[in-house]
Amino acid sequence: MDLLGLHPHSPKLADYLTSLSAPTPEIKSYSDAVYYNYFSIGLSLLFKPTPGLINNLSLDSIYIYNAKTSTSSRVAERAFSTYPRFPLVLDIDASLQDKEGKLLSRPKNVQVGADTSGKDFVQALGEPDRKGGGAGPSSGSIGIWCEWSKDGIMVEFGGDEAKGPQAWERGKDAIWKIITLFSPTK
Repeated sequence: MDLLGLHPHSPKLADYLTSLSAPTPEIKSYSDAVYYNYFSIGLSLLFKPTPGLINNLSLDSIYIYNAKTSTSSRVAERAFSTYPRFPLVLDIDASLQDKEGKLLSRPKNVQVGADTSGKDFVQALGEPDRKGGGAGPSSGSIGIWCEWSKDGIMVEFGGDEAKGPQAWERGKDAIWKIITLFSPTK
């Protein structure tokens, strides 16, 4: 999905949206960002102004939803359906190195299905660069999340396995709820 950096009216982006039978988006504008929300196909596109050109937006992040795992109390998240096209193929950098400089053994891409679990993501991508969530009582905690900054992938997990005091012990079985794609950090 090589769409990051594109303008909202880019032909390449239009072709991608047409391939998904995307409806007209609900557009939400804020001072620093514009969201194009496609609720019925589980997709949200975040556009930000290009530096120095306030009226020239470029695609900053892509949010892909898996509503089957949503236990969110947030109305905005519940409004999204599940993304319609699986497997979702995410290209990754197969030549990344660990902290000691050793080459990691990784595939060139990760194929994500609607039932891909935390264990599956870690098996394909390695340990995340950042992670959080899961703390507190299951009724009030946010679900666990993992970020692979060098790949530009953040995954939020849903279901009971992703919340509460034992969330990180059970998290390997949690199914993804939202995947956010962004420009990788170097």
